Amino acid sequence: MTEIGEVIARVHREEWARVVATMARRVGDLDVAEESAAEAFATAVERWPADGVPPNPGAWLTTTAYRKAVDRLRREVKRAEKHQEASMLRSDAPEPLGAIDDDRLRLVFTCCHPALAMESRVALTLRMVGGLTVPEIARAFLVQETAMGRRLTRAKTKIKDARIPYGVPYREDLPRRVTGVLAVLYLIFNEGYLTSDPAREPVRGELTAEAIRLTRLVRALLPADGEVAGLLALMLLTEARRPARLSATGELVTLTDQDRGAWDRSLIAEGHALVRERLATGRPPGRYQVLAAINAVHTSAPDVRSTDWSQIVALYDQLARLDPSPVVRLNRAIAIAELDGPAVALAEVDGLPLAGYHPFHATRAELLRRLGRSEESRAAYDRAIELAANTGETAHLIRRRDQLAGR
Repeated sequence: MTEIGEVIARVHREEWARVVATMARRVGDLDVAEESAAEAFATAVERWPADGVPPNPGAWLTTTAYRKAVDRLRREVKRAEKHQEASMLRSDAPEPLGAIDDDRLRLVFTCCHPALAMESRVALTLRMVGGLTVPEIARAFLVQETAMGRRLTRAKTKIKDARIPYGVPYREDLPRRVTGVLAVLYLIFNEGYLTSDPAREPVRGELTAEAIRLTRLVRALLPADGEVAGLLALMLLTEARRPARLSATGELVTLTDQDRGAWDRSLIAEGHALVRERLATGRPPGRYQVLAAINAVHTSAPDVRSTDWSQIVALYDQLARLDPSPVVRLNRAIAIAELDGPAVALAEVDGLPLAGYHPFHATRAELLRRLGRSEESRAAYDRAIELAANTGETAHLIRRRDQLAGR
């Protein structure tokens, strides 16, 4: 391979996902994004050997891809104008969703089409709008990267075969799409709060801030939706603890050891107000509202010992009825350990089908540690370290393992 060819191959590996994600955000169509990116790289193969590699190859590719996408989309303009003229002739046509002025939020709602299965629409939106990589999305769904790749491919194929339009939804369509939108925003927030990519910073504040910003916009659009308010409260109460989340050396600091004086009290106050507002309605809470209530209990306590663990366990019982997943049962067991002791909690944890989930092994390691079973605890730490991707979390687990007696 020539030197220029090697450069293009390296740039392709480094820039492909970013260029596609950028194009998807700009044009709102994943197929167009991928096709324009491919055309941009093909142009690079033709021009770079003669013109030389540009100073910023990624920017060059993005600009070229955008021009290719615009050319492609312009060919569809006349057809789109004709459809618009036809719809305007209908007196009973629903009002377009003009309330969504934010481009990114509009694209999230557009991508969360109800014709796709919920997991597929969430995964596809994370890829197109959130800019998350396939490995990051796979970790969020607790599946293998290859399986997630196939799921994304099937979703795109269904969009093509069923001719699902990537049109901005009407106002009346919002309630049918909001569940998927909330799932997307929550996963983007989680990826920022505890990054799953070892090549990135342990915490990505730009992602958590963007997720909160978009959720505030959804709240303004759907002020009566309890789950929207619940998700916003959950994000605010979680984000409030971010200043105490990492040590000066970049190690994860668990809730037990965090400096609560560093928490953002204004975010906590806003989150608590939203939780109280939802409780005052007397309506049965949804998943995000219960999670927000759990975080409200945590952020109300001056220290871990003062935490009302019985209330937290009761809330997890309520959550388990809404979401009887192994992850919920694992988190409930952590609260059980504070209320009834590590032995009771370990009995709850053992047997959960979470062998590939590093928090499962980290939880077992801590419970075994408290029970004085050091060798078993060390083995559980080793497995958690092997599976963990976040550098801050890995550093914390290594330190905890190395503190075990009989090192």
